Formats: sequence, C-alpha cells, structure tokens
Amino acid sequence: MMISQFFVLSQRGDNIVFRDYRAEVPKGSTETFFRKVKFWKEDGNAEAPPIFNVDGVNYFHVKVVGLYFVATTRVNVSPSLVLELLQRIARVIKDYLGVLNEDSFRKNFVLVYELLDEVIDFGYVQTTSTEVLKSYVFNEPILIAPARLQPIDPAAIFTQGSKRMPGTAVTKSVVANDPGGRKREEIFVDIIEKISVTFSSSGYILTSEIDGTIQMKSYLSGNPEIRLALNEDLNIGRGGASVYDYRSSSGSGVILDDCNFHESVRLDSFDSDRTLSLVPPDGEFPVMNYRMTQEFKPPFHVNTLIEEAGRLKAEVIIKIRAEFPSDVVANTITIQMPLPNYTSRASFELELGAAGQKTDFKETSKMLEWSFKKASIVGGAEHTLRAKLTFSQEFHGNITKEAGPVSMTFTIPMYNVSKLQVKYLQIAKNSSSQNPYRWVRYVTQANSYVARI
Repeated sequence: MMISQFFVLSQRGDNIVFRDYRAEVPKGSTETFFRKVKFWKEDGNAEAPPIFNVDGVNYFHVKVVGLYFVATTRVNVSPSLVLELLQRIARVIKDYLGVLNEDSFRKNFVLVYELLDEVIDFGYVQTTSTEVLKSYVFNEPILIAPARLQPIDPAAIFTQGSKRMPGTAVTKSVVANDPGGRKREEIFVDIIEKISVTFSSSGYILTSEIDGTIQMKSYLSGNPEIRLALNEDLNIGRGGASVYDYRSSSGSGVILDDCNFHESVRLDSFDSDRTLSLVPPDGEFPVMNYRMTQEFKPPFHVNTLIEEAGRLKAEVIIKIRAEFPSDVVANTITIQMPLPNYTSRASFELELGAAGQKTDFKETSKMLEWSFKKASIVGGAEHTLRAKLTFSQEFHGNITKEAGPVSMTFTIPMYNVSKLQVKYLQIAKNSSSQNPYRWVRYVTQANSYVARI
C-alpha cells in the first residue's frame, strides 16, 4: 500500500500537520479536500463519504474528535486498509500526546512529525505499533495542563464500587512519567458497542446488530502477563460450529456471531474457562472485536406518526422511550428526520417542563432535528415531539413515502446491550507499585438507529 500525502485539518480547515511523501499530488490538496467536504451536496447527502476522487486524486479521511485525518494517493489502493491506517495513526499520536486536540498537536509538532516519519517512509507503511516506535522515537511529549482540557463529560466518569475516577485518567501519554519521575502502573479496559437497529413503521424490529470492541490501554512497566476473564456462558458462532469451534453455542448466554483477537492474545484456556492471556503492548489497542446479531432489547424504542392536517399542512409525532434501567443515563442524543422537499416551515411543540432540549428545521436540507444537548434521558423515561409542517405546494400520493426515515444517535455510558462482561483482570507478578484502580468502562453508541414511517 502506498499513499502520497498525509495531513490533519481542524474543523475550520486549518492545516495542523502536513507531510508530502511522494510529490505526486498538487500542494493545494488540503484546500481542495476541505472545500469538497464542507460543501458536499452530491446525491442530497449532508456529509461527504470517507472516500472520494477529485481530478484523479483519491482522498481518504476519518474524523477523530473533530479533527480530519486525511491521506491522498493517485494509485488504486485498498480503501479499508487506508482508513484503518488513518485510525491507527490517530491512535499512535494519542498514545504519545495523551489527548488529541489542536492544542496538543501544535505544542508537539516535532514529536508528531518524528512519529509520522517512522510510521510512513516514502509513502509506504513501516509500523503502527506504539511498542515498536518507542525504540525509534526519542522526543518527549509536552503534556497539556489539565485546565486546558475540555470539561469532563458525564460519559467519562467511571465507577467501580464506591471508587470514582474521571475520564482524564487515560488522557496521559504512555511514554511520560507522573510528576516526580514515578512511572504510572495502571491498565484500563473499555467495552465499546455500536448498535444498528431498524424499526418498521409499526415499531417492530426488522434488523439488529452489535459491533463491539474490548479496548485496552496499558501503562504497565516490565510487560507483565495479564489474564482477562469473560462471561462463562459466552458462545461463539450461532450454529454450534464457528471458525474457532470452542464449544457448542446452543442454549442461552451471550452468543457472538464471530470475533477476532489482537496478535498478542493467547487462547490456551479460552475453551475451558473463557479467559484471555496476553502481554499488553504499550498504548491503546483492541483486545477483541466481535459481532452479534442475536436478538437483544434495543436501548430505545422509536415510534413515528405523520398525517395530513389540511390542504397544505401535516403533523409529525415522534415518541422515544428509554428501555434501559433507571440507574442508567443516556446523553448526546440527536434525532433527525428528512421532510418532503416542498416543506417551507415547521413549528415545534415539546412536552410540558421539557428542559435542555432543542428543535430545529434546516430549510436547505429539509431536515427536522431534535437534540438533547444539555439534557440526558434516564432509563424508563418517555419523550414526545410534535411538529406542525407547512408546505409550499399541495402534496400528492402518500406523504409517508416522501418523509423519513427517523434516525437517532446517542451514547450510553456504563451500559452494554450484549451483556458481554469482563469478570476479572489479573496481573501476573503483581507488585505494590501497581495502582489498585483497575476498572472497566462500558459504552453503548448508535451506529445506525433507524425507524421507518
């Protein structure tokens, strides 16, 4: 695989990092890319796809915490490979800087360029392993003071028993020591699940899928071996015979369709007691990726109704109900619904006492948007939005075919739908210097959450 350029842009289009490896692509590629992404209107889509071609140049990009990581090339390369490379570069830089934002990049230009020159040589990938790079990269990161970080999000508060730790615990560099020169002896585990659900117009589930990752970030010195225990009732493969064929998957329990493991994971005892053994490399890495299509209870139920209310009017009712326990809270929730092209105006009515909710009608894209930017949804709660639409012309035929579907995005911390759990984490040769705070964060996010009308 070969790429010509790599660059990182801010949300405003400012060029933060730029490296031209082969001088094959015009220097104005950063402006071309940002202009295309910002004003992308092809096929009515509001956002540009991760891959597109302009004047014979292929542009690949991923968006990580508001920054665009972009690669360009003129040759035919594997798209999935380039997108994975961009994600890994972002992960490596985060391992070294501790936090990914514009400020940390600008304070660590020398270190970032040194990393890029070791990761990619003349357009060809050399390594994306933080462990390997430590032997070649010698610049120390300039860490961002805690006061300069963004306010801690509620989703970033993790709990183990009565102990609470802020999310900034994992925003420190893996190569930097704590004040006083003491090496941090900590390890953090996340189970992150992205769910895709499609509801029918009557509220029944048509399709459902979970893409999950067990992610680990290690600050342990001496490369000790660790053991990670998962659910004993975990089964791989729905038909009883999977690519791993560890045991029959008949019966109840957590049933995964398939999974794959990091190269450092040993599966010697996975068949007998569902434990993984590994020597964790430095930095952040996925221990296990898995996919699940077994029936599960979706965290939100979405019902939508649209009906005529006169010659040039219609009314939309969207109702969402949280199906998770009352001690769990969802945040960063946004509901969107495309409206007919001839919609000229929309007025909204929220339930009595609604606070922290925002409604909007984007006239250019004909999009209804309902967000909970300053509010959260507690398990068991119901919320309803009524929208009165005004049309610029009479509609003909079935209005439900010209509106929708309703899509929803959200984040639910300390909750996972699959019920996959880390039962315990053991560190071989445990020493007194290792921090007793070892916890697991569970996060559920919407990948494609759609309700038809």
